[in-house]
Amino acid sequence: MHEHEADVEVRVGVVTISTSRWNRFGDIVGVENIPDEDESGKLLAEELNCVEYRLIPDDRSRIISTLMDLIHRDVDVIITTGGTGISPEDITIEAVKMIVEKEMEGFGEIFRMLSYEEIGESAILTRAFAGVSHGKVIFCLPGSKKAVKLGLRLIKPLLRHAVSHAGGLR
Repeated sequence: MHEHEADVEVRVGVVTISTSRWNRFGDIVGVENIPDEDESGKLLAEELNCVEYRLIPDDRSRIISTLMDLIHRDVDVIITTGGTGISPEDITIEAVKMIVEKEMEGFGEIFRMLSYEEIGESAILTRAFAGVSHGKVIFCLPGSKKAVKLGLRLIKPLLRHAVSHAGGLR
């Protein structure tokens, strides 16, 4: 970490992408409204300085519009959870790649390597992703609580540094 990063509080937006949860709860906005059933979203909000939260379905246009809304709000980092598998409905990464200007390939590579150490060959199906859009860092994590815990292990120590390089520190 650089000296100028030490005292900066990184503000995080969390987006849970899950059609099944969305079918149960509808659109949810606000950190105070995270459903108990969204263990991954709650964990991210508790572990980070979460100032924005959204629950949306697996829909490409909704993902893009939600991310663009958060990019233009007072957040430095956006973390999505869910929609990263290989089923036809899992389109989070494809949607995010449409707005990302720079990919951070190392994040997904290291995430898969650590996943492989924990779960074996199934890690091949893991599609964690990170990139930068409009000076904001975006991380895409699988929806399981175990995957989010692993993601936090990687993300937390580098948040300020990543935001600083992306151009977002004030």
